[in-house]
Amino acid sequence: MDDEARKRAITILASILAYLLASRLSERFVEQPEVRGIRDDLKEALLSAASSLILTIVASLVIRRVVGSR
Repeated sequence: MDDEARKRAITILASILAYLLASRLSERFVEQPEVRGIRDDLKEALLSAASSLILTIVASLVIRRVVGSR
């Protein structure tokens, strides 16, 4: 697998995992008040950024192991 294909695979896998995890975690940690405040937006943004960072690293490790085993 060339470098461009590896980058694309990491991006796609990380995006899918981040979306699934962030949507489940945001439902759990972010309450849905009648009127959203800055605090709710901040929690959601931090949760999304943290999950995206972690899952990009996980996706990179998975792709490297798959490619490395071939």
